[in-house]
Amino acid sequence: MDKNLVENFVKVYQSLSKDNLETLAHIYDSDIVFQDPLHTIAGLDNLTQYMANMYENVQECFFDIHEHHFADQQIFLYWTMHFIHPKLNKGETILVEGHSRLKFIGNKVICHRDYFDVGAMLYEHVPLVGGVVSLIKNRASG
Repeated sequence: MDKNLVENFVKVYQSLSKDNLETLAHIYDSDIVFQDPLHTIAGLDNLTQYMANMYENVQECFFDIHEHHFADQQIFLYWTMHFIHPKLNKGETILVEGHSRLKFIGNKVICHRDYFDVGAMLYEHVPLVGGVVSLIKNRASG
């Protein structure tokens, strides 16, 4: 696996915004399958539309990618997502730890799967629901 693939992917992701979504075509195959705990999206056009919708609903979103590992035709990235949504956490920054598994065909990603805690990203920051989620987490860990 070429180290340049990781560097290129990280460079695109860390500069990604609603104004440059066309750069997704530099790192993803047209038949990309993207999956996270909330969605499964097939195809580059659908992924680009998903990202456009996501950026329309947040005031800020960026990824601090702090570690990566190679295995065969896969890369594993470990990151912290920083985002601000006006209806969550009183408009304050939310940090979510996660990781991604990227499978490549040639020099483009064909499968991207994200793993993260949806509660930490979303549910814990919704009025009333957040209190219930915190209560459940505390009971489960205590």
